[in-house]
Amino acid sequence: MKTNDDFGRSGELNTIVGKASVLDGDIRVQNSMRVDGRIKGNVVCSDTVFIGKEGEVVGEIRARNVLLAGKLVGKILAEGKVYLESKASIRGDVQASRLVVDEGAVFDGNCVMNGKESVTKREDQKTSK
Repeated sequence: MKTNDDFGRSGELNTIVGKASVLDGDIRVQNSMRVDGRIKGNVVCSDTVFIGKEGEVVGEIRARNVLLAGKLVGKILAEGKVYLESKASIRGDVQASRLVVDEGAVFDGNCVMNGKESVTKREDQKTSK
């Protein structure tokens, strides 16, 4: 699995949802987080969200970067890069500055790549109208 340094950041990984853990509800995290368990809810993270090979999220992820090796049913709103590893599966839409998809990854949805503009700020403006 890629590390946080692969995204050009050396931010702190301070939240882990372990392999046997199930979180039902929304979560906000300062810095980076790793998900090896299951989250049913929305994730807001100030840096990078790593979803391990056995990790699963059902909901929306808002983060600077997202690295997906597991499963996501929902939406990704990333200011930077979204990286789908070969075993990754996403059923939903992606908005990001950059998208990398390894051979074998499953992506069933739409993608909007917006360059350098902040996706999360643009989404917040849409919802406030």
